[in-house]
Amino acid sequence: MVTEPLASPELSEVAPGVLAYVQPDGSWMINNTGAVVGSSGVLLIDTTSTERRNRALLGAIDKRGGGLPIRVAVNTHHHGDHTYGNWLLPAGIPIVAHRRCREELLRAGLVAQLLFPDADYGTVELHPPTLTFEKTITLHVDQTRVELLFVGPAHTAGDVIAWLPDQGVVFTGDIVFHGGHPFLAEGCLANYPAALLRVQELGARVLVPGHGPLASPEALDGLLDYAEWLTSLARDGFAAGLEPLEAARRADLGRYATWSEPERLVGNLARAYSELRGEPWASRLDLPTVARDMVEFNGGPLRCRA
Repeated sequence: MVTEPLASPELSEVAPGVLAYVQPDGSWMINNTGAVVGSSGVLLIDTTSTERRNRALLGAIDKRGGGLPIRVAVNTHHHGDHTYGNWLLPAGIPIVAHRRCREELLRAGLVAQLLFPDADYGTVELHPPTLTFEKTITLHVDQTRVELLFVGPAHTAGDVIAWLPDQGVVFTGDIVFHGGHPFLAEGCLANYPAALLRVQELGARVLVPGHGPLASPEALDGLLDYAEWLTSLARDGFAAGLEPLEAARRADLGRYATWSEPERLVGNLARAYSELRGEPWASRLDLPTVARDMVEFNGGPLRCRA
C-alpha cells in the first residue's frame, strides 16, 4: 500500500510572539505544540512524540525565536506525544504541569511505544514535570500572561489548558481534537462537556488544538454535540447488554463519519460503560484490551505515522 507523505509541520504566529506548531495530519501521536517568545527567553507548550519530531520542533522554535533559550516548558497532559520530548529540553528548566500529569506519566512510562510499536521513536527518555499545581497557576513572559487552568479529568486525569487572555489564544491540549474523534479512555466522559464549556467561556479568538488544524471557537460546538451523542449511544448500548466493540460497530456515525480515527469510539464507550457501572472516574481501563478492540474495529493495526 502506498501512503502519501505527510505535509511538513507549520509554525505560525497566531498573535505577536505567540507561535503555534501544527503537525499534519494530526492522527495518532502527531500532535500540536506552541511557544511564547519573550525578550530573553521562550516558554514552550508541550513537546511531541519522537526524537526526530522533537528535534524538528526545537529547531523551528530556535530559528523563529532568534536563538533565545527555552526557560520554561508546560505539559498539558501526560501522553507520550506531548511529553516524550521533555528529555531534550535544557537541563534544569522547570517543566510545569498538573500534579496528576506527573503521577500519570510516572505510572505510564513509555507505554505508547507498546501501543504503537512501529513508529521510529529514536531515543526517548522519561522526564516528568518538575513543578506541579492543583487548580491554576499564571506564568509571565515579559508582559504576556499565560494562565494554566486545570480542566480535568476529561481527556486524561491531569488536563491543563494554556490561556493567553490578552492575545485571545488558548492552547487546549487534547481537550480539542479538531477533525478527529476525541479520546476519553483515560479520562472522564461525565466531565468532558464541562471542560469544553470552560474553554468556550474564555471567549478565545484562536484555539490551538492538541491535534488537527487551528480552530475557531465554533469547533467546540461539534465536540459538545459529540459528547451528547456518545453519552446517549453508551446508555443505549449498555442497557441492551452490548459490549463497547459491538455498540461501536452498530453505531450510526452520522456527521462523525468524516472525523478521523473512528476506532476511538470503542475506547470512549469503554470509558462511558465504566461510569455507567458506577465506577469512580479514576478507575483505569485495561488499555491493552481497549487497544485490541480498537484494532478489531479498525480491521487491522491502528494507523500511526509518527
